[in-house]
Amino acid sequence: MRNLADHILDIFQNSVRANATLTEIIVEENKTDDFCKIQITDNGCGMSEEMKTQAAKPFFTSRKTRKVGLGLALLKQNAEIANGTFSMKSALGVGTIVEVQFQLSNVDKPPLGEMWDVLYLTMLGNQNVVLTYEHRTNKGNFKITSAEIREATGGVSMQNAEIREAITR
Repeated sequence: MRNLADHILDIFQNSVRANATLTEIIVEENKTDDFCKIQITDNGCGMSEEMKTQAAKPFFTSRKTRKVGLGLALLKQNAEIANGTFSMKSALGVGTIVEVQFQLSNVDKPPLGEMWDVLYLTMLGNQNVVLTYEHRTNKGNFKITSAEIREATGGVSMQNAEIREAITR
């Protein structure tokens, strides 16, 4: 995965497969304390302790359509290479929280990437999932939800070129 947005999209897709109806993404970049933290929380079906232990290991997947899973393992590896940490909390019937932190100034920290593209793709393909995105920096915070975007567009299709441009650019 080329950037953190790709990892976030992958985890969101995991949330959808876990029947989540609400996913919250928080990106925090703190230049003073030199860290970038990403937290993704969902209300999906959650994982057993055994599955949670296996989930971040290379090649593990619970999917039946393929036999290899690398998303969480690569994210964990990227964090550790960039002097960071990876953690995951999950409970059956409650949901999952994935949290990863990087040293912001570390040369091996992947770039954030195009978060607006991630937001657009998640809203386009998952109309029944409420997505909350929050971005925190030393200069201030920004928060938006898919429900707010849908309300602002007045029911116009997300596939409309003007809507797509407004969200991704």
